[in-house]
Amino acid sequence: MSERTSLSRREWLISAAALAGAAVVGQPLGNGTLMPEQFHPVNPVNPVQPFVFDEITIAELQRGMSSGSLTARGIVSTYTKRINEKNESLRAVIELNPHAGPIGDGLDAERKAGKIRGPLHGIPVLIKDNIATLDAMQTTAGSLALVGSKTPRDAFIVERLRAAGAVILGKTNLSEWANFRSSASTSGWSGRGGQCRNPYALDRTPSGSSSGTGVAIAANLCAIGVGTETDGSIVSPASRCSLVGIKPTVGLVSRSGIIPISHSQDTAGPMARTVTDAAILLGALTGVDERDPATAASAGHAFTDYTKFLDPKGLAGARIGIPRPHYFGYSAHADELVNAAIELMRSAGAIIVDPAPIATAREIDDPEFEVLLYEFKADLNAYLGDLGPGANVRTLADLIAWNAAHRTTEMPFFGQDLFEKSQAKGPLTDQAYLDALAKSRRLARAEGIDATMDKYQLDALVAPTNDPPTPIDLVNGDCGGGGSCSTPAAVAGYPHITVPAGYSFGLPSGISFFGRAWSEPLLIKFAFAYEQASKMRRPPTFPTTAEI
Repeated sequence: MSERTSLSRREWLISAAALAGAAVVGQPLGNGTLMPEQFHPVNPVNPVQPFVFDEITIAELQRGMSSGSLTARGIVSTYTKRINEKNESLRAVIELNPHAGPIGDGLDAERKAGKIRGPLHGIPVLIKDNIATLDAMQTTAGSLALVGSKTPRDAFIVERLRAAGAVILGKTNLSEWANFRSSASTSGWSGRGGQCRNPYALDRTPSGSSSGTGVAIAANLCAIGVGTETDGSIVSPASRCSLVGIKPTVGLVSRSGIIPISHSQDTAGPMARTVTDAAILLGALTGVDERDPATAASAGHAFTDYTKFLDPKGLAGARIGIPRPHYFGYSAHADELVNAAIELMRSAGAIIVDPAPIATAREIDDPEFEVLLYEFKADLNAYLGDLGPGANVRTLADLIAWNAAHRTTEMPFFGQDLFEKSQAKGPLTDQAYLDALAKSRRLARAEGIDATMDKYQLDALVAPTNDPPTPIDLVNGDCGGGGSCSTPAAVAGYPHITVPAGYSFGLPSGISFFGRAWSEPLLIKFAFAYEQASKMRRPPTFPTTAEI
C-alpha cells in the first residue's frame, strides 16, 4: 500500500475515532489493576478486524493532534478500549493509569494555548512494572510481595517522560523480578500479571523480561513502550515480537527508581514498531541524574534528538562485522533470515566482513553470572530499603521468606534458587566479586567487542538477535530455544539495537546491531537504513501455532 493511500485511510479512521472515543475517555478501572472480569471477551484470531491506530507512528499521531482530528485525551481513550478488548488473551498490561485521561486533558489545553513540549506531547507510553511511578499505580516487578508498597518518587526516566509531554498510560507485565528469581522460570510469567503471550502465536513465548512491553507495542495496545535490560531483556522480546528495541550504553539512561538486578549492566530503553519512534523515545529518556552516578559519563555523548541520525543511505561504506560462528547455528530459521539481511546490507553499500569472531564469546557467561549474583543482593537491598512505610519486604532475605510463606500464589510453577544463591553472597568488597567484575569487563570490552572491532576495523557487529519464539512451558520453564547474541554488549555495557528481520512460519526473528560504547548514533543510522531497505515489520494476527 502506498504512503498516500495508507494516510488517506488512516485520516478517515482517525476522524471516526475522535468522534467515538470521547464516550470512553478516562474511565477508571477500580484500583487500576487489570483483572480478567473487567475485559470484554474477544476472538483471539481475527486478522481482518481493523484498529484505528494499527501501526500508527508518533508523527502520524502528532499530525492528528495538530490538525484537531485527534486529542491526547481521545488517544488515551482509544488505546484504553483496545487494551480492554485484547489484554485478557495477551496479559501484556498489568495496570492502567487512572489519571491518564485528565493528564491528556492538561496536555490538550497546553497545545491549544500554543505550548507544545516536543514530539512526545500527548503521546501515550506504557512502561515496565519495575519502573517506579509516584502516582496511583504500583511498582511491583510483577511480584505480589511488593503490592501495596510505596515508592518515594518517580523514576528519573518517568520524570523525563512527563516533562516531554508523554502520557504514562499504564504498567506492563514482565518476567517476574526481571527473570532473576529462578533458573527454571518461564519468560513472561509473573505472580501479579500471569502469563504474557506472544501476539504472533498465543501459545508461544513473548520472551523476557520486558515481555509485556514487547507484546503491548507489537499488538498496537500503545504507541511506544519502555523496557529494561540486564542481558537480553529488551532485545529478546523485541526480536520475538517483531519490534525495534534499543538497549543503550549503560549510563546513557538513568536507572534511579528502577527495581535493579545489576548496576554494572542494567539500563532502560525504548521498544517501538519503527526505528524512528524508538529514536524519538530514546532522546526523551537521556539525561544526567545525580541519583545515578553512571549517567555522569554520558555528558558529551547523549542527545535529546536521535532522529537526526536517521539516514536511509546510512549503510553505504559501513564496515559491518559478522561474529561467526558463536552467534549463528542455534536456529536455521534465524540464520536464513539474517543471512538474507546481510546480503541486503551488502547491496545497500555496506562492506561485510565475514567472519569477524569475538574471541572471548564462550568465556563471558560464568563471570557475568557471579557479578549478577553479588550485585542483585546489594542493589535490591538498597532499593527495598528506600520504600515507604508499609512495605512487606525490606531485604532480599525478607523477600525469600515472604515467597516461601506465599508459595501457592508466588511460586506455583518455579522456585527462587537465584534469590537464594544471591543471598548467600557476601558484600561487594569480596575479592571473588571484584575478580569476576574485572574479568567480565575485560572479556566483553578490551578483549571482546573492542578487540574485534579494532582487528577488523569495524563500525558495527551484526548477528541474529535470537531464535524464533518457542512454546510456553510452565512445567519445564524456558527449556527450549537456542541462543542469543545479547551477552557481549550487555556485559560490556555497550549499545545494542534489534530490528525485525522477517518471519519463519509466521514467527518473528530480529537482526542485531551492536558496537562500542556511546555508538547509538551510528547504530541507529545502520538500523534505520536496514529497516527502510527491508520493511519487514508486519502486525500480528493473534493465532495459535496450529492456526499459523
